[in-house]
This record gives sequence, C-alpha cells and structure tokens, in this order.
Amino acid sequence: MTLDDLVRRALALAPEGARVVLGIAGSPGSGKTTLARAITERVNGLAGDGVAVHVPMDGFHLANASLDALGRRDRKGAIDTFDAWGYLGLLQRLLAERDHAVFAPAFERSVDEPVAGSIAVGPETRLVVTEGNYLLVDAEPWSGIPSLLAESWFVATPAAEREARLVDRHTRHGRTPEAALAWARDVDGANAAVIEPTRNRATLVVDGRLPGIGA
Repeated sequence: MTLDDLVRRALALAPEGARVVLGIAGSPGSGKTTLARAITERVNGLAGDGVAVHVPMDGFHLANASLDALGRRDRKGAIDTFDAWGYLGLLQRLLAERDHAVFAPAFERSVDEPVAGSIAVGPETRLVVTEGNYLLVDAEPWSGIPSLLAESWFVATPAAEREARLVDRHTRHGRTPEAALAWARDVDGANAAVIEPTRNRATLVVDGRLPGIGA
C-alpha cells in the first residue's frame, strides 16, 4: 500500500455532507505525525482547502507547570502526562458540532508547550485526522476513543528505526546526543512498551518506512 492509496482510502471515509475522524496511532518516532500531515495536505489538494484538518493529540500535553507540580516533567509524553478527558471531549465535539468552528489546541515545540485555540475546524471540514500515541489503549478514558473513529491506523516501524529518528529529533531540539539517546530509550522506549501491543486493535497497520512517512 502506497501513500497515494492511503490518501484515497482516507478521502473515501468522508463523503460530502459527512464528518468523520480518522485516528492514526503509533509509538514515538513511528512516523504517525508525518503521515497525518501528508494525508491532510493531499486530501485538501484533491477535495479543496479545509476539507481535512489535522488535530494532534499532542495539543493535550499537560502544561510544564502542571507536570512540575505532579512530579512528571522528567517523563513528559507518558500516558499520564496528557489531558485525556479533554482530548476525548474534543473528539466528541468535533463530531457533534458542525454548524460553527471548533477550535483545538496544538503543541508548539519551540516553547515545549500546548497552545490553546490554534487549530480551527470549520463547518466545511469532512475529515478530521487525529494522531497520537495512546488512541488504542484499553484503559479509561482512552478506551472511549475507538468508537468515535471511522478507522484507526497504526503506524508500525522497527524499534531501531524509531530510536534513530528520535535521537535525531531530540538533538535538533537542543538535547546533547547522549541526553537524546537516554530520553529515546528510557522515556520514549517505556511509552512504546505500552503502545506497541495496541496495534492489534487497529483497523489497518501501516508500514512506517513507506516513502513519504518519517519521524
């Protein structure tokens, strides 16, 4: 299956007059964000601007001040460092409220914080592409997400490839190579141990090494 095949499949999920949510899950470094962005961009190129909108789960990271207060800053990205109920509530709103714009938060890497109201999902939007680590985890409230998705895709990438991508990402964002490797193994690796078993709950497993997909 090629990226073009995935784009056609995504667009077919959302006929005119409908709104659906496509969920893309995967471990850190799998390429799920790149895939979500590519799907969104190409669907809009085929069907018109605003038909698809990318709404990442990362907008629901807890603020750094909250993580400091909870003692979780040193493992940011773990399942308990997100506002899971808020994310679930947004997905429900996106499906229910179609006569006005719904605004979603984004995650801004330059400040390492979520930014509220950054993404507008207008009445014209038919396909919401959401992606994140924990979409298929069978624990409340995450377990309420799959029933809201038209399909769920899991991006599967070998562990060594994911680690190499993560080390490159973390060094680009300011960590030393040693600190980047430690984070990729100790924090991202621990999260992947929770995420990888959830691939069996996905509608479709996508190879994260396909051309056009990367970290």
